[in-house]
Amino acid sequence: VLTFPCAFSCRCYPSSPELHDPICRKVFNKNGTEIMTIRKQHPQKKQPEKKSNWRQHHEDFINAIRSAKQVTKALKKGRPLPPPPPPSINPDYIQCPHCSRRFNEAAAERHIEFCEEQAIRRAFAAKTTRPVVSKHNHACLVLEADLPNCSLG
Repeated sequence: VLTFPCAFSCRCYPSSPELHDPICRKVFNKNGTEIMTIRKQHPQKKQPEKKSNWRQHHEDFINAIRSAKQVTKALKKGRPLPPPPPPSINPDYIQCPHCSRRFNEAAAERHIEFCEEQAIRRAFAAKTTRPVVSKHNHACLVLEADLPNCSLG
């Protein structure tokens, strides 16, 4: 079987080009009929869904209710208050290495940068300041850079 390539659709047809070309030209001259190469889309990796921790939240809630009941009983009877319940630690939170507070992922990114900068500033300020007692016995902090030629000892 002899086939002829079409100039418009880039396919081969058994009929002669004189018969096929006018038909194919009419179809492919219309808008939106271009043959596009479709790229193979790689399947997107599914992000692992966070585990539902409703049970932990529920237990924390129940413990908070119980401790509140103990406090109200102690207040009614005039007894000393029981110690507060220990705080529950959320395993999804990230701990700041500078201040040991815990934050969710988005807040931790913002906070850790800020807290690191503040820790550096506090350390620098502690090195460059020293207490000075004035004539009126008021203690104040004076920067060494402000008094370069004075001996404040």
